[in-house]
Amino acid sequence: MFLVVKRRSCVKALLIIIVAVVMCATLGASGTAKVFFGQSTRRVPVYSVATDEKKIALTFDAAWGADKTRGIMELLQRYEADATFFLVGFWVEKYPEETKLIAKNGFEIGNHSNNHLNMSKLNGDSIKLEIETVNTQIRQLTGKTPKYFRPPFGDYNNKLIEGVEALNMVTVQWSIDSLDWKGISAAEIAKRVLSAAHNGGIVLFHNNSDNILEALPTILSQLKTAGYKMVSIDELVLTENYTVDSKGVQHKKQ
Repeated sequence: MFLVVKRRSCVKALLIIIVAVVMCATLGASGTAKVFFGQSTRRVPVYSVATDEKKIALTFDAAWGADKTRGIMELLQRYEADATFFLVGFWVEKYPEETKLIAKNGFEIGNHSNNHLNMSKLNGDSIKLEIETVNTQIRQLTGKTPKYFRPPFGDYNNKLIEGVEALNMVTVQWSIDSLDWKGISAAEIAKRVLSAAHNGGIVLFHNNSDNILEALPTILSQLKTAGYKMVSIDELVLTENYTVDSKGVQHKKQ
């Protein structure tokens, strides 16, 4: 009797192990194994925000060149649109007057690192230095410290996100990529943005791309006609009491 019971227990235990192994393999292939078993998983930045409001955030990354920055701001003001400019440290150093003008015109400034490096390859101290250097530059020029960080090349890992959070900042990506940096036409830029527009979306532009000034009037006017409120990151993204799902969608904690 003892042997029968023991054998049954062993068989049952073996079956449980086999099922667990199969589930690990299956879920691991989809990148959700760690979530299923309650372990920590890869951290994800904010790509968009879950909201019923017709809000869409406009963002402009600035790393090289400033010729079109003032023109962009004029167009934003003409169409009553807000926006966030993510600035790289060496851009701020080269264009301090433009940096001050962005703030003076009421637009938000975000942090895009000091040297535009692949941040996931840096150690914790280097990550902190890259971010704090820019925060200090912007604070000295504008009196305001950035609350949001965008990784160069969209490159990130847990170490980066945790380093950003340690500085009481939020890592922000985008859900709508204009691809303006590729030199595509104004019509193509507008089509990409307008066809992908959605509530809580974050649009990625670049401040000195080839056809940005020609594309913006169409984009801004049609978004406005469609009922979207064009906002800064700070008007859309939460900085506390939130979660971010595996797709990068930020949700307010209930």
